[in-house]
Amino acid sequence: MIMTIARREITAMFLSPLAWVILGVVQIILGYVFLAQLDNYFILQSRLLALENAPGVTDIVIASTFQVAAIILLMIMPLITMRTIAEEKRNKTLTLLISSPLSMTEIVLGKFLGLFLFVFILVSLLMLMPLSLYMGTDLDAGKLFSIYLSMLLLLGSFAAIGLYLSSLTDNQTIAAVSTFGALLMLWIINWLGESVADGQSVMTYLSLLHHYQNMLEGIFDSSDLAYYLILIVTFLVLTIRQLDRERLL
Repeated sequence: MIMTIARREITAMFLSPLAWVILGVVQIILGYVFLAQLDNYFILQSRLLALENAPGVTDIVIASTFQVAAIILLMIMPLITMRTIAEEKRNKTLTLLISSPLSMTEIVLGKFLGLFLFVFILVSLLMLMPLSLYMGTDLDAGKLFSIYLSMLLLLGSFAAIGLYLSSLTDNQTIAAVSTFGALLMLWIINWLGESVADGQSVMTYLSLLHHYQNMLEGIFDSSDLAYYLILIVTFLVLTIRQLDRERLL
């Protein structure tokens, strides 16, 4: 039943022009950023040859592109998650869904899996750009995998947070704005953490982007993976509890 809900969710996304527009716009913007970073690498190449252990194309082009991608997708993901439950409430279909034999856990996991499938498609399409460089150069496969995984985990966290905030209202605009505000707060926490105690403060540790930056640099630490998984599970549990409360009303 989880897969049935996930299929329903991803199908509804692609029946709407919003998903296609987002995929197209993100590809165009990041395609331009990717080409700009590649041009910058060619300009710096002669200087890099004179350096020992100089950063390669994976660091300068790909990591930089996905650094910009995180900022862009932080603004775009609320548009994807805003309708997930808020639209069900507005259309009065959530009552039918929660009164069905399905458990709240199955409903929430199904909706999250639908969101994550969209995230998977989006990130996989973005990865086609760096993979095209294999035709002319060598890439650091380990760092490339770390970048891919970090983007999936980051957007999975965005999706879980957005899903929870969508469950709190029947207004899609409020869901989108509150999700953007929450994600932006995590960004501000990262800035504040970096300015206190050499970036080793609690605020830095709580930041989504602090852990993302580590993996973007190819530093694969199990604590970063655990952080994202705990964050995703926490917000999914909160969503389940919220829908359980609404079922009892």
